[in-house]
Amino acid sequence: MFKIFKKRRNVFINLIHEQASITLEGMDFLKAYLLDPNPELASKLTAKEKEADESRRILIDELNRTFITPFDREDIFALSRAVDDVLDYAYSTMIEIEIFKIHPTNYMVRICSLLRDATFEILKGVERLQDHPGVAAEHAQRAKALENKVEDVYREALAAMFVETDDVKQLVLMLKLREVYRHLSNAADRGDEAANALADIVVKTT
Repeated sequence: MFKIFKKRRNVFINLIHEQASITLEGMDFLKAYLLDPNPELASKLTAKEKEADESRRILIDELNRTFITPFDREDIFALSRAVDDVLDYAYSTMIEIEIFKIHPTNYMVRICSLLRDATFEILKGVERLQDHPGVAAEHAQRAKALENKVEDVYREALAAMFVETDDVKQLVLMLKLREVYRHLSNAADRGDEAANALADIVVKTT
């Protein structure tokens, strides 16, 4: 029975680790895209978003077929969903930049860089979850701290938008930029949720 438990435990950690790895790769592609918007990078990010969706589907299927899980199944589901949502919002950010035909701003790059680092912390937290839960909790806290920094840059970006509002074109651009910033902020919120879910697992298993 103990061997079965250990096997199942590894399955879920490995699947969430796979999701977090794909999300980290996606954030790298988004950052590269924001620095140099081009169709090739957009296609790579799109492929990562689809790959992450498939990874999550496999995890959910595993949850449905497993009677006993190493952690609360609600926590596993919440962590998986939050990690998936981070990449979904990253993908939405790229899509709206394409639709609105706007040039990425330095604020977008700064926010994406912080999001990428937060995703890395989540990934490392998952890696340490089984053998070093205390270290996993530290990574979760670092991810949350980075989310707070995202909100600071987000507010800077909003304030900068209102510096010049003399013509209609500028007002339209403001509306477009705000939509993109909102997606990045939502990605940060989901990163915070992932960190919370990771911390919850640590608390319940130590």
